[in-house]
Amino acid sequence: MSAIKHISIDPQKSRSPTRDDVELPTALPKAKETKVHPSNTGSGGENASLFFVGTATTILEWESLRILTDPNFLHAGDHVHLGPGVTGTRLTNPAIDLHQLPRIDAIFLSHYHADHFDQEVEAKLCRTIPIITTPHAKSCLTAKGDDSFTEVHALDFFESLVLDVSMNNINGGRKPGVKVTGMPGKHVPPGPLSVANDVLSAVPPTNGWMIELGYMDADNTDKFENGYRIYISGDTLMVDELKEIPERYRSQNIDLMLIHLGGTTIPGPRMPLVMVTMDAKQGMQLIKLINPDLTIPIHYDDYDKAVADAGLNDKVVYLDRKDEYKFKVKQGLQATAKVG
Repeated sequence: MSAIKHISIDPQKSRSPTRDDVELPTALPKAKETKVHPSNTGSGGENASLFFVGTATTILEWESLRILTDPNFLHAGDHVHLGPGVTGTRLTNPAIDLHQLPRIDAIFLSHYHADHFDQEVEAKLCRTIPIITTPHAKSCLTAKGDDSFTEVHALDFFESLVLDVSMNNINGGRKPGVKVTGMPGKHVPPGPLSVANDVLSAVPPTNGWMIELGYMDADNTDKFENGYRIYISGDTLMVDELKEIPERYRSQNIDLMLIHLGGTTIPGPRMPLVMVTMDAKQGMQLIKLINPDLTIPIHYDDYDKAVADAGLNDKVVYLDRKDEYKFKVKQGLQATAKVG
């Protein structure tokens, strides 16, 4: 088995996420509302947060590290290209604008689609910012000649890499790190349409992510210990490939799932030809399959597409734009076994 690739990240070296030479905000704006796990009875100790910008765009903060997912900062009324002859119109505004971002250390991009990596982001984003994405997206982002992105790292399904967080304050011979693993996903259902899409490349291939926040031995970074595990579904349908996830993570707790819902149909909700993201029914199936401690639905009301009542249970937290979810990353503990 080949060694897992490591990327060194130094949060203490401030850098702008965009090409603009402007003074950066030092932090995200104050959240409109802060939420915690419904079972939290005030024990506290939260040391990490997830800030919801809108669509599938979130900002994960922990141990001075700041990770941006699927950057889309378009405004209500703006249009995105989603395939040959297919466009979407954004219905909502993001919680913050692109130029209001503080320092960003890395981007997780699930696929090269304009509602996840919009035209403004593509034009203005700093070319040296680390981007972890699919092989297809990497081929697109690095094929722009002198305007190419230069720090793009591709992960296929179940391939992993580690963000090795460089910090001066190593605690007890250990330092923080983030292990990210590509998870399966399919944007087009199996069958003739999938075969046709393979030829036409109308809808790009997509990844989900398993993100593990934890600590590693400063002298041997291959010794990584998880403290909190987040699964991001990406824009996928409920397909058989997803069944491998609970098999691979058997006896390993999944603390949080960010699930992309919406029942997106193309060409559109008035002329549905094919559904390309999970609706509420498929979302419930995925929740039962993955069995996370908590689920946060995202990417389900930002575009003019079919939306259904998820009917989810009390292990779900809904975030409005500019809300944050706070949680605790454990230190010095082995991954907790799943019970039940």
